[in-house]
Amino acid sequence: MKIIKKLNILILTIGLATLVSCDLEGGESLNGASTSSISDDLSRGELPQAVTGILSDMRDRLNTQVDVQSIFGREYYYFTSSDPRFEGDVVTGNLDDNTFYTTTPWATRYAAIKEANLALQGLANTTSDFSTEEIAATRGVLNTLKAHELLMVSNNQFTNGIRIDVVDPDNLGPFVGYTEALTAIADLLSSAATDLASGGSSFPFSLSSGYADFDTPAGFLQFNRALAARVEAYRGNSASVLTALAGSFMDMGGDLKTGVYHTFSLAGADLANPLFIALNQTANVRVAHASFLADAEAGDNRISKVVLRDDPVDASGLIGTHDVWIYQSNVDNVPIIRNEELILLYAEANMATNPGDAVTAINIVRNAAGLGDYGGAQTPAALEDEILKQRRYALYGESHRWIDMRRFDRISELPNDRAGDAVPSTVPIPNNENQ
Repeated sequence: MKIIKKLNILILTIGLATLVSCDLEGGESLNGASTSSISDDLSRGELPQAVTGILSDMRDRLNTQVDVQSIFGREYYYFTSSDPRFEGDVVTGNLDDNTFYTTTPWATRYAAIKEANLALQGLANTTSDFSTEEIAATRGVLNTLKAHELLMVSNNQFTNGIRIDVVDPDNLGPFVGYTEALTAIADLLSSAATDLASGGSSFPFSLSSGYADFDTPAGFLQFNRALAARVEAYRGNSASVLTALAGSFMDMGGDLKTGVYHTFSLAGADLANPLFIALNQTANVRVAHASFLADAEAGDNRISKVVLRDDPVDASGLIGTHDVWIYQSNVDNVPIIRNEELILLYAEANMATNPGDAVTAINIVRNAAGLGDYGGAQTPAALEDEILKQRRYALYGESHRWIDMRRFDRISELPNDRAGDAVPSTVPIPNNENQ
């Protein structure tokens, strides 16, 4: 029996512990929803609980995936006295297919997908008085969130492949390759977009404050199209990126931080931000890779994302002089996608065919960082270098650099500080999956 089948009870426990006991904002008890009641006949009262559970579980163990991808991207190192494998296996690229950095992102992301599937089944079976518009809007939200979580799995597994069809744990769909996975995710987002477009003016549930600007079907559709633009960039479809961006919340003159976020709190059974660590810790610390400082342009204010430590830290020959300081409290929001990324996706999609438009977008990001306009060549190669640099500093610590360098076939450019260190291109499929 494969891992999703073997761990089905564990996955439901992970997901439903949040669903039944944790309010995303305030930690209040949600009381009483079960997997069978949700999937057999989703009621109007159970729907808000189901959506809240999915949004909450999308944050579960998020730090494991972000840390591993950030180490792969040589954005920072994570040293913790409780597990030397972050400075060992992960930095050397000698990955175990049966340990936490492999199994945890897989299981937790598929837990959220499982919850979305249960809610979708219940929505299809509902006897409640939902309107046609409410059903369409809800289905659009659920499939958008499901697509995001599938993309998270795919980002780790890359060419190792993922399962798309996991509705029936006793009859799992096959593993599909990277290209097929991205196509399926893009199609799911497209289907969700159609539903959201016909979903009326409001939802029959509330979203967390991290979706405050997108809490209507029309607003959530903009989030959906933003995710679609990211997927199309991964697929190398520049024209489709621009089409998706046109329907997204991209705003060249807007706040670069506008976007959709995971939220955290200290209330009740809710989660604190697991990516926050106070400055100058020694037993548990995230330290910037030295190249982040060395490669920065003079005057780039994004260097404030790291802070000089009182004393350097040395873990197995890996040296850190600056703490990562992206999240400055344990209730800070963590971005899912935001305007700054969309503007840089616009630059990327235009770099080969409309370099002037690409430079305009690049300059928005550069100027916001305290830098002057881009003055280099407007060739695709030069613009690629510049866009990757801006993505490196604009999206630092947000799980992009490893993926970016991989999709541009530039992983070999990422630095290794010790003999024997290496950057892998994939995370192994968990051992118990037994393809």
